[in-house]
Amino acid sequence: EVGVGTVAAGVSKAKADHIVVAGFDGGTGASPLSSIKHAGTPWELGLAETQQTLVLNRLRGRVALQVDGQLKTGRDVLIGALLGADEFGFATAPLVVEGCIMMRKCHLNTCPVGVATQDPVLRRKFTGQPEHVVNYFFFLAEEVRELMAQMGIRKFNDLIGRSDLLDVKQGIAHWKAKGLDFSKIFHRPDMPSSVARLHAEEQDHGLENALDNQLIAQAKNALETQQPVVLNSIIRNVNRTVGTMLSHEVAKRYGQAGLPHDTITVKFSGTAGQSFGAFLAGGISFELSGEGNDYVGKGLCGGRIVVMPPADCPIVAEDNI
Repeated sequence: EVGVGTVAAGVSKAKADHIVVAGFDGGTGASPLSSIKHAGTPWELGLAETQQTLVLNRLRGRVALQVDGQLKTGRDVLIGALLGADEFGFATAPLVVEGCIMMRKCHLNTCPVGVATQDPVLRRKFTGQPEHVVNYFFFLAEEVRELMAQMGIRKFNDLIGRSDLLDVKQGIAHWKAKGLDFSKIFHRPDMPSSVARLHAEEQDHGLENALDNQLIAQAKNALETQQPVVLNSIIRNVNRTVGTMLSHEVAKRYGQAGLPHDTITVKFSGTAGQSFGAFLAGGISFELSGEGNDYVGKGLCGGRIVVMPPADCPIVAEDNI
């Protein structure tokens, strides 16, 4: 037991929609060699524990469970599904298909095949094509289908969580293999058939109550005619990712260009929740008199954010560092 199942159960209860279990095999070529060789555990262990914990707590149906970590073949996908994964992440294999030769120089800007570099001379050496990646995934899917046919499984969803179909190779006489016990990895929790073992539910996140809905309604004229507007609003720490839905409305209409500077100005007072102004689009300005929480301005996309102490606060901002 590595504890990842407890973490997964916790974030599921907090209404996460997606959980990724990443194994130690994967990762960037820029990682320190000590981390590549000596940090982390196999994805099989983490995935098995996560699946079992979520099923036992009747939480599995809420979330999509993804696994990654040097997945390369249809057999890898099949084993991942049997251990409980809905989705699968691929990075190294598609990079190799595009021409990566694994020089492990991703952080030096000297990639000789033009994959991980901004050097225009080296970038001209890149020969990858989208069709190469498409072909790889077509062959991968074909292998999965062949393996499913051998097992007598028609639908991929019928594979998910069927750890009872896994077994170990017989006839391995190596002395190290004699002490291995896979029963905990292959264990399938004994739960009623009504308990989901794969992603099967849509969660209600209460987005209709989000503060952004009020901002969008009040800024409707500015969104449509680009006429500047100044809004005032109280904000509390339960109001998370304020500005994201408003930015979506801007991006939907005007794309990456956004609105002219300060077209929509919102003056907040109070304590902002996490990710205040996340992905804020160009033309939107947020002025917060109060305090923010984690991730203020995460992924800022051209917007402007000003955070200042309230007028009655005795703190001298520039001395409070």
